[in-house]
Amino acid sequence: MGNVTATGDAACGIGHTARHKTYNSGVSRIVKTLIFAGLIVFAAAFPVRAQDDGPLAAILVSGNSEQKRDALAQLRLQNSEVSSRIAARALSDPDELVRAAAIGAIGKLPASEVSAHLVPLLSDKAEFIRREAAFALGKARSVEAVTPLSNAVKNDRAPIVRAAAAAALGKIGSENGLGALAAVLRKRPGSGNEYLRRVAAHSIGEIAERVRFGPDSSGLTQTTPANFLPQKYKRPVASADPEPALPAFSEVLTLLLKAAGDRRENADTRREIAFALGAIGDPAALGFLRANTASQDDYLAEICREALLKIRIVR
Repeated sequence: MGNVTATGDAACGIGHTARHKTYNSGVSRIVKTLIFAGLIVFAAAFPVRAQDDGPLAAILVSGNSEQKRDALAQLRLQNSEVSSRIAARALSDPDELVRAAAIGAIGKLPASEVSAHLVPLLSDKAEFIRREAAFALGKARSVEAVTPLSNAVKNDRAPIVRAAAAAALGKIGSENGLGALAAVLRKRPGSGNEYLRRVAAHSIGEIAERVRFGPDSSGLTQTTPANFLPQKYKRPVASADPEPALPAFSEVLTLLLKAAGDRRENADTRREIAFALGAIGDPAALGFLRANTASQDDYLAEICREALLKIRIVR
């Protein structure tokens, strides 16, 4: 009996110990879960601490191409000036895919710094790096990049890079970019430059709107046409009376009007010409715009109606 009792007591002890270990294990898991959740909350609240970026910076130095791109994607998600500065170190990476990822990850730097980093990439041997650099300079509205972008519009050997540079000039909105865009329109329209002419015309309109209405105006056009709402619901954004174009736009106005009457011009380009004419706001455009409010091209007709609202003369 003594042995039985001892064995029973031992069994009870083993059971008690097992239950105790199970309890401790459960508590431990809960504590670990709470700690991990707390770390996640802390990381979300403080995502831009420099020390948190140490491992990512190290990967940009010693990782392989895929690891570097993953690190740059994480830096881009952090969306901070600190992470952008770290990402900028990869702009000179020998792998063009890494350089491209780095271009997209430096958006939180001041525009002047973006320009300093990306203007050299407008001469990169890889076409798509030059293109991505041009788009990023436009997104950053880097005024310092207007001259290099203008040179790219005129001289880059790749049509898609020239178009990207032209688009960037429109986003930046500086009158100093008009010369390069005018040079595009001076050339005869053809199948090889349709897209570039379309982008150039649109960018002229974007620059004109920024000059007339202010760079941060809510009246800036986001799409062409802005919408297909009835005219009474469209919001005019121009002054009460039409005025001649500002001197900086006199040459491009002449070129746009000439292109508007050229039957060789692509339909998409004519739409962007109508947008640009409305943005410039000169009464010389009224004939073309009024004539095309009844165009069989519904998009052109709508853009012309919106352009007339910007000139503020509607018949």
